[in-house]
Amino acid sequence: MRCLFAIALLSTSALAMPAHAQWINNISEASFDVGAGISYGPGYFGDDDVELGPWGTMRNLTLGTEDGEEKQGFALIPSFGYIGDRKADDHEELRGLDDIDWTGEVGLRVNYVAGDSTSYAAARVGIGGHDGLVGEIGTKYRFIINDKLTLWTTAELQLGDDSFTDTYFGVTEDESVASGLRSYDPSGGIYAANVALEARYSLTPKTSILGKITYGRLLYDAGDSPVVQDRNQPEINLGIARRLNFRF
Repeated sequence: MRCLFAIALLSTSALAMPAHAQWINNISEASFDVGAGISYGPGYFGDDDVELGPWGTMRNLTLGTEDGEEKQGFALIPSFGYIGDRKADDHEELRGLDDIDWTGEVGLRVNYVAGDSTSYAAARVGIGGHDGLVGEIGTKYRFIINDKLTLWTTAELQLGDDSFTDTYFGVTEDESVASGLRSYDPSGGIYAANVALEARYSLTPKTSILGKITYGRLLYDAGDSPVVQDRNQPEINLGIARRLNFRF
């Protein structure tokens, strides 16, 4: 099931990209932003309140050559994710539900770069709080305002298998008795849609301020879950990033 889910996720993205595109080769340089800061958003999937928390990021990958030319086409790269823990005692509306530990996610991502546009699909397996298969399909567009300020707009669909949705949106019979929420067994598939605006302002050639505003909305079985207090899931992130460069 997981294998089929991953194949379907990556294949859907590939079908949406130009058939004549070539896989990127002869890469001699890779660079990306690694940063940390604060996040202001829902405390768990479906929370109707917002709270401050830590934000770690690794993003804005560029593959190119030593002369600075950015490569165009397909690329297969690692993909990582993180979901914080969910403690029932921290939220009155979750009392009676099982706690969920934090989760690390690892997998692969397919990028297709065409000019300032990047389309992508990712599939990751969870290790920790959930052991499901998750991923996203999306596209982002880059606007270079000047030599210091760059903006990105992003539209994205998020997907999870049955194991993932059961963990974060399901309610077992025992949990129903303890919490008063109705029992619920959601199916996997698309569980959320996001649109985002991201900005990077360079303080030095290697150090930047990163900011991101995201509007997310829970969909389908996830949005119908009794755990969900609000389908709308806005989030603001702000941090400092360092640009890392690697040559091969």
